[in-house]
Amino acid sequence: MIDETLLRAEEKMDKAIEVAKEDFATIRTGRANAAMFSKVFVDYYGSPTPLQQLASFSTPEARTILIAPFDKSSTVSIEKALRDSDLGVNPTNDGNVIRVMLPSLTEERRKDFVRLARAKAEDARISVRNIRRRAKEELDRIVKDGEAGEDEVARAEKELEVLTKKRVEIIDTVLAAKENELLEV
Repeated sequence: MIDETLLRAEEKMDKAIEVAKEDFATIRTGRANAAMFSKVFVDYYGSPTPLQQLASFSTPEARTILIAPFDKSSTVSIEKALRDSDLGVNPTNDGNVIRVMLPSLTEERRKDFVRLARAKAEDARISVRNIRRRAKEELDRIVKDGEAGEDEVARAEKELEVLTKKRVEIIDTVLAAKENELLEV
């Protein structure tokens, strides 16, 4: 029962880290990558559809992305979704593909993105701590119900603290890498 609780907590913490990494990937840097469009949804025949499902992406240059819609009739909808997104891009449509030129980032904009990355990292840390709290409550319930001894639960709580500390360190490492990437000119 104790091992199950720890395993569930570890899996949830790892999932929180994956979500944080995905969030970091959506933050724009000076280089073009398709991951920054993962949170863009297009109104496709009345339902919001992820852009990744409607088009293919290619990066012919460092700051240019070509978006080739699978269905040419969705080109206008994709272009509108890109304009309305918080990416700060202005797409151009040549009839076949949508070309997105990423403007070079100003120092102020880079700092805004670093603040955004720090906020997302803090959200991930909070998520990990909430998982730890719920696991600890479960361990306390196990002791209260007499399903395990206090020594076993104390050992498990120490293990839970180690798990939490490792996951927070991973989040901090990923954040530091993203900050370096953002501040690199």
